[in-house]
Amino acid sequence: MMNALERSFEAAKARNARVVMPEISEDGRMRDAASRLVADGLATTVELAEPSDDLAEAVVKNRGVKPALARRMIGKPLVRAAAMVAVGEADVLVAGALAPTRRVIEAASLAIGLADKIQQPSSFFLMSFPRGREMIFADCAVSVDPDESELAAIARSSAASAQALLGDARVAFLSYATGTSGTGPSVEKVAAATEAAIASGLAAIGPVQADTALNPEIAERKGSGAGDANVLVFPSLDAGNIGYKLVQELAGAQAIGPVLQGFRRPVCDLSRGATVDDIVAATVISIALGT
Repeated sequence: MMNALERSFEAAKARNARVVMPEISEDGRMRDAASRLVADGLATTVELAEPSDDLAEAVVKNRGVKPALARRMIGKPLVRAAAMVAVGEADVLVAGALAPTRRVIEAASLAIGLADKIQQPSSFFLMSFPRGREMIFADCAVSVDPDESELAAIARSSAASAQALLGDARVAFLSYATGTSGTGPSVEKVAAATEAAIASGLAAIGPVQADTALNPEIAERKGSGAGDANVLVFPSLDAGNIGYKLVQELAGAQAIGPVLQGFRRPVCDLSRGATVDDIVAATVISIALGT
């Protein structure tokens, strides 16, 4: 049976998406990754367009700015590449090998915009464990201290990503308490986020401790779900970033990402330390999410 990354490679081959990489002229890793994507039939790369009225209009429509200001904005390669995706000249934006995450998010926010009912972008890691288990961890890279509505939105975006990559979504909102076993502002926030997510139609449990989310025996003992979650929603960036790195180092899990989510069109943000393999994998996952 294929894992999520292998299925994503197959989806990418079937779609042959057009990928724009605005950093390709400045970074050898991006050039090597682009060559591999094309050679393996995973994507077609398109050159960064020259500034145009059509690209500027994408920013005008999305942000409501004046045309003259939009024209100046698309003078920046990142924003211009995002505008190409917005107007259909490319299918996926891949950047971040040189630019920090905030710049990639800024460009996508200016030209592409957020999906319906999403207040802010977020990210996830696809965690692949040695024995074949696969999970979504969110948010481990973008949202520092999300409030209850933002946390619920992260869960909805992550559930959609899990459906696309894993085939189903079993969401758990993590906390240091399960149910009413503990109190405090963080627990209350997670409880409210869980209620909001459920009210919007998402199947989720929370607040739950990590062992309750993952261990059926403990979950049964505590009467909290099935203990088989495959989407873990962390209450803060502190918890998420620490959590995925601990699992990566102690359990030998492969962490693929961070992958941005919440935009109208696929946006792939890379770690500045990304290898060519990392760039190819992240691009392929972003393509699969857009199919």
